[in-house]
Amino acid sequence: MAGSATTTAGSISSAAPASSAPKVDEKMPTGRLIAFFAMVVGMFMSILDIQIVSASLSEIQAGLSAGSDEIGWVQTSYLIAEVIMIPLSGTLARIVSTRYLFAFSAAGFTAASALAATASNIDQMIVYRAIQGFIGGGMIPSVFAAAFTIFPPSKRAFVSPIIGLIATLAPTIGPTVGGYLSNAFSWHWLFLVNIIPGIFVTILTWRFIDFDKPELSLFKKFDWWGLVAMGVFLGGLEYVLEEGNSNDWFNDHMIVIGAIASGLGCLVFFYRAFTSEFPVVDLTAFTNRNFAFGSIFSFVMGIGLYGLTYIYPVYLSRIRGYDSQMIGETMFVSGLAMFVTAPIAGKLSTKMDLRAMMVIGFISFASGTYIMTGITADWDFYELLIPQILRGFGLMMCMVPINNIALGTLSPARIRGASGLFNLTRNLGGAVGLAIISTLLSNRQDVHYERLREHLDWGNRIASDQLDSMASNLNTYGLDGATGAIRQMVQLVTKQAVVMSFSDVFLILTVLFAMMILGVAAIEKPAPQGGGGGSGH
Repeated sequence: MAGSATTTAGSISSAAPASSAPKVDEKMPTGRLIAFFAMVVGMFMSILDIQIVSASLSEIQAGLSAGSDEIGWVQTSYLIAEVIMIPLSGTLARIVSTRYLFAFSAAGFTAASALAATASNIDQMIVYRAIQGFIGGGMIPSVFAAAFTIFPPSKRAFVSPIIGLIATLAPTIGPTVGGYLSNAFSWHWLFLVNIIPGIFVTILTWRFIDFDKPELSLFKKFDWWGLVAMGVFLGGLEYVLEEGNSNDWFNDHMIVIGAIASGLGCLVFFYRAFTSEFPVVDLTAFTNRNFAFGSIFSFVMGIGLYGLTYIYPVYLSRIRGYDSQMIGETMFVSGLAMFVTAPIAGKLSTKMDLRAMMVIGFISFASGTYIMTGITADWDFYELLIPQILRGFGLMMCMVPINNIALGTLSPARIRGASGLFNLTRNLGGAVGLAIISTLLSNRQDVHYERLREHLDWGNRIASDQLDSMASNLNTYGLDGATGAIRQMVQLVTKQAVVMSFSDVFLILTVLFAMMILGVAAIEKPAPQGGGGGSGH
């Protein structure tokens, strides 16, 4: 999903009037640069771990002797814990300071990674992954608040696409990295790979972060009931979205309980958010029109980022029979396109209307998914090449302007909390998108199978000839030709139904991204940024 995805990249390249900009020296202290890029590495690890286990769940299941109904929780527990921490991180950073929050998060994430590598049963793994997700989630929004604090306007158009690239690339290459590590070494290395960089990130951020001071007096005002309500609301929602399709949605009593708990938590959370003296999450950022619309676009980008990261591997494994390494090699194209586009997007953000950039990005995204509506069971690397390039290009062209438009008009005091909310919308978009896509694939496959089966009767001369040919071929090998031919025909029809369901999903995604092109008109025109990287927030 969810998540993740998952970042407010580009928010620091602002379009707000210069009068509200903080006073920042053009010359960057070396210590702050070291601290910032160490934070970026920490953020990368946290986002990468959302998807790094997705291609290797079968290896983990075998290593832990887990049941098929249990192994999914290795992913779900991480996502539920992370989605709770992301909006909370702004408030925690304000209370304890960015230095303490980030260094503690990096240390805790590293320790939880080591514990996950030593897990001997599925229960331990689920607990360790939940700790990983919760503590690691504190690193993601902190990076953007820090970047806004320490980088002068002349550097922001350069920094924004770099962070956007790293945060977007992480969930995209997660399955690739995970598949490679588990194939070349063992599943334990999915977690051990975090330890050495995690130690360095912890030491460097503790040593060099000096962006803000703690406000410990706020701890006395902390809204504990709001925190509990938010945890139930977001945790229950993430559980329902992650497990709903595999558990037949509301025909499962646990899904019903999760939905009711999430609904009640939602009511209490919003009540506390608007009545508490010091709410656990500041929702007033949504009164800003551009932030509200930007959050909607962020939600949709979550669907595009995580949804397509999910659907391509499913097609390649189920239809083409690729292993995790072959899938990673095929999907590397999207990551390469993002890498090439990042500096272009950064440069364009200082030269043209950000809304025009968004339109270009959404057109690219919609074009890529429209091409995929013609998918067949024979599509391979070269047929998927152009759609993946369009996807990677569209992601980067959308990400920088969406984040700038959403966060660029907010005051510095609101950026920290708003950054967490903005990340949350992208993660929830990914979770909702994955739930809808997996449900559509299942339902549309059933519909197409029934329609195809209706035409496969003995009155269909082509079908009868095909069956006879299959039966004759099997008879030559001394097998039961009649039974085997029917079995092969069922497999062919099932495979074709699956491919047709993929086409339906790509068509729906095309319509969604085309609608976003129209939605750009609702955004107020941001002030031009100028070649120096724009104004401060």
